[in-house]
Amino acid sequence: MIDKLSWVAIYPEIVLLVMACIIALVDLSTTSPRRTRTYILTLLTLAVVAVLTGMAANDGKTIYGFGGMVVSDPMGNWLKCFATVALMVTLVYGRPYAADREMLRGGELFTISMFALLGMFVMISGSNFLLIYLGLELLTLSSYALVALRRDNAVASEAAMKYFVLGAMASGFLLYGLSMLYGATGSLDVNEVFKIIASGKVNHQVLVFGLVFIVAGLAFKVGAAPFHMWVPDVYQGAPTAVTLLIGAAPELAAFAIIIRLLVEGLLPLAIDWQQMLALLAIASLLVGNLAAIAQTNLKRMLAYSTIAQMGFMLLGLVAGVVNGNTYNAQFAYSASMFYIVTYVLTTLASFGIILLLAREGFESEEITDLAGLNQRSPLYAGVMAIAMFSLAGLPPLVGFYAKLAVLQALIASGQAIYIGLAVFAVIMSLIGAFYYLRVVKVMYFDAPVTASTVSAPRDVRAVLSVNGLLILVLGIVPGGLMTLCAEAIVATLAN
Repeated sequence: MIDKLSWVAIYPEIVLLVMACIIALVDLSTTSPRRTRTYILTLLTLAVVAVLTGMAANDGKTIYGFGGMVVSDPMGNWLKCFATVALMVTLVYGRPYAADREMLRGGELFTISMFALLGMFVMISGSNFLLIYLGLELLTLSSYALVALRRDNAVASEAAMKYFVLGAMASGFLLYGLSMLYGATGSLDVNEVFKIIASGKVNHQVLVFGLVFIVAGLAFKVGAAPFHMWVPDVYQGAPTAVTLLIGAAPELAAFAIIIRLLVEGLLPLAIDWQQMLALLAIASLLVGNLAAIAQTNLKRMLAYSTIAQMGFMLLGLVAGVVNGNTYNAQFAYSASMFYIVTYVLTTLASFGIILLLAREGFESEEITDLAGLNQRSPLYAGVMAIAMFSLAGLPPLVGFYAKLAVLQALIASGQAIYIGLAVFAVIMSLIGAFYYLRVVKVMYFDAPVTASTVSAPRDVRAVLSVNGLLILVLGIVPGGLMTLCAEAIVATLAN
């Protein structure tokens, strides 16, 4: 008999699943080429789901359901809320672009996006190895379909094939690692695995062997070097609306499964996985920042930027356990959570501008396509400049505070090696500032390639303005969001 609490734990997922099926059926009778009815229904559904998850997060309660397979806690609910809002913003930005390229002939963009979000929800809520893996596969299979949505476009089809082949390999790594842990501990339950490993009765070598495969699979999902091969090709090859879809909200879900698996399940092995994450972070910062300098394609540059940003996020996870003591854990993990949330916010703004500038038959993918944007539209140039300055980590924008929080967590550990990592990260950020500032220089100091002004639908203009303003405001007063992340992590660690 399934108790009432089990259904309470997954009611946002139920609403999302039921509405995704209803919207798919409603879309069959929609004749509008812009899919207005489907679009409005989708946004309304996502708004309701965002409110439901936000209210659940605000309650601060932790509920386990279905025999401990599902957990509804503040961290998970806030990440679900942010992921839902990110998807709403993505669809607002992406709809005009998709309509111009006949990607709305069917309602697949909206319905598959909702199933991708459902996959994220399952990943975030999973407290069982199999459930986390099922959520991950629902997200990745939906992502493959979205990348290949422009069936007549050879570049998009090639990107989808690369993504599919490399994604299947990474899923295999993760599944093999999870199977090794199951073989060693005899349990698929995350909390049970934690207790069994903490007892010290399990062969350590088997655990570390499985852990290597798990970390490799997770590194692929966040796009960390050296498992980053898919990121530049998929970012560049996918339709820009889909690039934003796979580059924003899913990063929140990927962060969630890192916390669920490595922190909630494998914290006794922190000495092992922190070393692995440190190496991934160093490689990501090096590869991402140095490769981005050489790029002329804006989407490819932002792909390498993402690799570097994920390296920075991983640094926060490295400093959680120091000499077997978890006193620094809440600061380190909340800094990483704050970093990933603010990164998604900034990514939405930068890709929103690219989508806005892309006209029918013209993708606006090259950095030179932004030349003289300030003369054509000061508002959109300003939003893009704010996004670039934030990604570079310049004050008073939110990206600066996000980097500062991670660096403070590293330094607070008091370990020479972590302080060295903080110094390395600062040096890499200085190198990274070059390619972000180059975009601003092109917008403000180069001659425009066209004299036409930039126009946007009212909803896109409003959301872009709010997006840019949030990056600025959260940089000036970051305390509220930082406190929210800290309280969510504390509640998760307490379980």
